[in-house]
Amino acid sequence: MKIDDLEQMESEDLSTLSSAERRRFLKIGLAVTGMYLGGSILSLISVKNAHAAGVVPEAGTYPYNPHYSMVLREHLCIDCERCKEACVKTNHVPSYGFRTTILEKRRSLGEDKSETIFVPVLCNHCNRPPCVRVCPTTATWKDEKTGIVVMDPSRCIGCKTCMAACPYNARYFKEETRAVDKCDFCLQSRLSKGETNPACVEACPADVRVFGNLADPKSRVFQLVHAPDTMVWVLRPETGAVPNVFYINS
Repeated sequence: MKIDDLEQMESEDLSTLSSAERRRFLKIGLAVTGMYLGGSILSLISVKNAHAAGVVPEAGTYPYNPHYSMVLREHLCIDCERCKEACVKTNHVPSYGFRTTILEKRRSLGEDKSETIFVPVLCNHCNRPPCVRVCPTTATWKDEKTGIVVMDPSRCIGCKTCMAACPYNARYFKEETRAVDKCDFCLQSRLSKGETNPACVEACPADVRVFGNLADPKSRVFQLVHAPDTMVWVLRPETGAVPNVFYINS
């Protein structure tokens, strides 16, 4: 994924909006879903339509249980890359590939000042995954028990149509297996063996990545996504893919 794509794909950290301003929008039935990087126009949508569009998930409507999701607190990311290192080691990712990475964006603050924003990205494990729809051999599918989008390398013919269809450029072609590879929330390497978190979550020293069952109101991911004053956004909501990776400003 090219870093320039952030201006079209990412939402800006909206922590500068006060709680009073957020409540003011909510009182008139509007949810703030983001401000594009480099832009100046807030993205406003009715709360009802935000639920319908999948931008803000509605409690009690998750199709899986566990419904595995990840919340990314990007403002805490320090770009130490321990998440990437843990992923490579755990899932045998070659040097030319990635299952998760960190994008970097410089943002002007005026008066010759700027800041660097680090944005972790990975497969969004969409509820309506375009990659699954286009695969001609059913080599990729959405797991019926967990909702995780998985791959079977033995079925993959290397046509790369799933790579082209992915809105997040989250897949790569693995030469060693001659098949497409991607993040599976460490389903094969960790979750299926009794671990509760993917390797990247365990390795993060700054509590950037939070993983869990979004269908469980007691889970931390649920509580973070549904906190009243939390700004929540997803990447490229206009695709209709309904991703399960959420970005928050708190």
